[in-house]
Amino acid sequence: MFQTVLQSLNLGFLKALQIFGLTLLGGIPLGFLIAFGSMSRWKLLRFPVKTIVWIVRGTPLMLQLLIIYYGPGILLGNNIWGGSTGGRFTAAVVTFIFNYACYFSEIFRGGIQGVPRGQREAGQVLGLTNTQIFFKVTLMQVIKRIVPPIGNEIITLVKDTSLVRVISVYEIIWNGEKFIKSAGIIWPLFFTGLYYLLFSGLLTLLLGWIEKKLDYFKV
Repeated sequence: MFQTVLQSLNLGFLKALQIFGLTLLGGIPLGFLIAFGSMSRWKLLRFPVKTIVWIVRGTPLMLQLLIIYYGPGILLGNNIWGGSTGGRFTAAVVTFIFNYACYFSEIFRGGIQGVPRGQREAGQVLGLTNTQIFFKVTLMQVIKRIVPPIGNEIITLVKDTSLVRVISVYEIIWNGEKFIKSAGIIWPLFFTGLYYLLFSGLLTLLLGWIEKKLDYFKV
């Protein structure tokens, strides 16, 4: 029984890891784009972007999963995701990327705007282009500032992957819970907690190491 449970939990955790990795891969660059949109001088761009970020950050991720997966089928009469496991997984990843990109964008915006304006002006005096100023003056300071809050969001993401069960994506908690009905045992659920604790612990150590590596760059 123990081996059967372990195999099932491993499969569920692998699904959670896939969602975690793809969310970071898509959410971080999209977050930068949204951040630049929310700081744009063009009101026609800035206001809609800020409104979308406000809506996403102000509503539960579980609700967004339900709307994005079931919404097209109900509103348009066409389930663009399909009813397969792959379709549900794709819908979950798209939702997570967009949700976390909005959260990341606010962190990025705060980091960029937190760099003293005088440093950018000094770069202009030295004849640097806006692109050179961003990459050589602003970006390194932004990275230093955003590592702690980004780290908090990444740890939260690890736990939020459990929400995909609401659209029947079989992650680790789903795979652990099924043994309650099939075998009448609850201990697999406690083992799911160990998976999350160990993974979150490793990420905490990694993020702490990154912070120390950036200590040379004082802001």
